[in-house]
Amino acid sequence: MNVLVIDDARVMRKIISNSINENYMGACRFFEARDGVEAMEMLLENHIDIAFVDWNMPNMDGLEFTRNVRDMDNYSDLKMIMITSEAARYMVVEAVKAGVTDYIVKPVVGQKLWGKIERYFLPEQ
Repeated sequence: MNVLVIDDARVMRKIISNSINENYMGACRFFEARDGVEAMEMLLENHIDIAFVDWNMPNMDGLEFTRNVRDMDNYSDLKMIMITSEAARYMVVEAVKAGVTDYIVKPVVGQKLWGKIERYFLPEQ
């Protein structure tokens, strides 16, 4: 499974990658981007199965990234989980309308993250 982790904070990218890796035992290939612009380049150069997207980033934020991805024919159904500190109900609704598949409010704990991932992917046997 190819996983794209998009967050301007390197530490958050590592937390998300490590949490996923614990459950998949190294069966994932990770791609990391610092913002939506880098992430768009990653999508064009690689096949991505699932993306974890921060909302607040420079250059292109997570909401704009999500909208752009939903306009791409080959990624219109990409699983995208927004991970952000934005917890207000209207923001969650805005993210869902933009096209995120799911939403997690920081802080991210391994089991919370894994629970969301399980809805879309199970580890390969």
